[in-house]
Amino acid sequence: MTRTPGDEAAHDTRRARQWLAGRARGEGVHREQLIALGTAMGALAAAAGDADPTGTDVPAIVKPLDPGLLTGYGANAEMRWEAMSGQGYVVPTDRFFVRNHTRTPLLDRDTWRLRLFGTGLRGTPTRDDPVEFGYDDLTAMAVEETTALLECAGNGRHHFAAQQDQPMPGVPWGLGAVGVARWRGVRLSTVLRHAGLTDAAVDVMPEGLDPDYVTGGVNLGRVRRPLPIAKALDDVLLAYEMNGRPLPVDHGFPVRLVVPGWIGISSIKWVGPVEVSATALFSPWNTRFYRMFGPGHPVDGGPVTTQVVKSAFELPWDARLPAGVDVVLRGRSWSGNGPIRTVEISTDDRDGWRPATLDPRDEGSAWRRWTAVWRPPGPGRWTLRARATDVTGAGQPERAEPNALGYLFDGVVRHPVTVT
Repeated sequence: MTRTPGDEAAHDTRRARQWLAGRARGEGVHREQLIALGTAMGALAAAAGDADPTGTDVPAIVKPLDPGLLTGYGANAEMRWEAMSGQGYVVPTDRFFVRNHTRTPLLDRDTWRLRLFGTGLRGTPTRDDPVEFGYDDLTAMAVEETTALLECAGNGRHHFAAQQDQPMPGVPWGLGAVGVARWRGVRLSTVLRHAGLTDAAVDVMPEGLDPDYVTGGVNLGRVRRPLPIAKALDDVLLAYEMNGRPLPVDHGFPVRLVVPGWIGISSIKWVGPVEVSATALFSPWNTRFYRMFGPGHPVDGGPVTTQVVKSAFELPWDARLPAGVDVVLRGRSWSGNGPIRTVEISTDDRDGWRPATLDPRDEGSAWRRWTAVWRPPGPGRWTLRARATDVTGAGQPERAEPNALGYLFDGVVRHPVTVT
């Protein structure tokens, strides 16, 4: 019998619960902690394979999902790494990954409004009587352009199960829930100051205009997650263009946040209301989800903000390569901490590691392209590995540290190839 993605997600969730229970018995995790873990896991798993999470016949993703470019998971789609072979630095929009909690909304640019309110603004405007900006208001402000990387916190989750026998609930991303694009818009800091930002502001919480997220029969409302004011005033962009064109609907049209270095949930799509508060803000997306639950982590879960180091080959999984001739292996490495400093590759566990050649054009950039020449000595099955180190010294371990929701996989991925 062939399993569907939903069957696989349910199976992985059961195995993850069994694993956590065993860890709890062995490491003395309290019953209350295990219950909290189970609740969070169940909530996320509910959305893992839903083809239509809103219960309608409207597709959850609008753009075509070319199977040569993207792998679909219901309301989500990840880039196929072989689709980046021969491409430039940025990811073309047709193969840029899609992460939806519900479905892509279709919004009218002319009636869309950015609505700011809260105790961190002068005069304390309310949600019902906010400071408003239209699309034309934003495009009339000082323009900012940046080339930034976005990555889902669960990118690499599949490899917890495939390499470490530790299946996690949620979308079974390989390494393709990541992408670099050119974003154009206005700094969030500019809009906040136009809205009357005060020195009392502590948190800023943008909210998406996609449908409410319902899981386990509970409506958690629209996707929203707070940013500390220091990050909001740093490098966050309210983007209305992607790769030189207006934002596609799946990527946040008419306006989205771009939060460089931080996990993808921070870069709220289809942003509408924005609360600016003089006190800390909370939502399910910074309390129930996107925290590091599990053995070895705080009972209430450590918060997930910046991304970790990863590397990927621009090759199909189980690619076929010729024996006895030089093959140029290509790939990319990236980190939420800062630019990549070194990359090493291995083609055989017995041969150890050797440096890859870094593309000098990418120095100091969001990700680093690299190459390595390999002459396969003979036919058979081989395993390629790549590992990177960023400018802070953070690198990639052989095994990623597990957590209940499968976030921040940074282990070295073992990429199989067949030499003929």
